[in-house]
Amino acid sequence: MKPEVQAYLTNQVVAEHQEAMDRLREVILQNMGEGFEECVSYGMLGYVIPHTLYPDGYHCDPKLPLPFANLASKKAGISLYHMGVYADADLLNWFQTEYAK
Repeated sequence: MKPEVQAYLTNQVVAEHQEAMDRLREVILQNMGEGFEECVSYGMLGYVIPHTLYPDGYHCDPKLPLPFANLASKKAGISLYHMGVYADADLLNWFQTEYAK
């Protein structure tokens, strides 16, 4: 685990979210595609496509790796931001079907 990820988990995750965050991270890490990296991105846990795989980086700021998903613990709850869901029709369909349940 990268030190920045450990620092986020230690300092930013409220106690009542710790168990859920640990479980969510575990599921994400077990299911991430080859080459994705976990880091801190935009003040949250980030799952990115690194410059080694996509040298152009994020179009708004090419110095940053291409974001795919972020996981954040805030006072009001846990948020998952999935930037890649619209890039794949099958993934989008699965997400919309599961969300509708």
